[in-house]
Amino acid sequence: MSFGTRLFTWLHGELVGTDRFGNRYYRDKRGAKAKVGAGLSKERRWVLYDGEAEASKVPPMWHAWLHYSVQQPPVEGAEDPARIYGWQKEHLPNLTGTTEAYRPPGSLLAGGQRAPATGDYEPWRPS
Repeated sequence: MSFGTRLFTWLHGELVGTDRFGNRYYRDKRGAKAKVGAGLSKERRWVLYDGEAEASKVPPMWHAWLHYSVQQPPVEGAEDPARIYGWQKEHLPNLTGTTEAYRPPGSLLAGGQRAPATGDYEPWRPS
């Protein structure tokens, strides 16, 4: 984040909450509105990332608040059990390009060894 963003946040930002990744979420304490097109305006909202500015580090509940899908920010402390449904997985940031990235069997980065073909494949042949 730049010096200008920090200064703007210090002068005009009201802390709304933080997530478990350490990101801090703000709204404009002056009630200033951001233009969103067609003469419409909405409350200005933004995030200051903890560490590298990577948008995939924003959990789904905070993403919904930042993009005006919900009006109320997530409840403090409810971020970990923010899984509304039992089938939802815990949020993970994008790990592409890191050592934690998914590497399927046979990937050169995972050793390059894949399981041998089983012989059950039969190609289609036109009749």
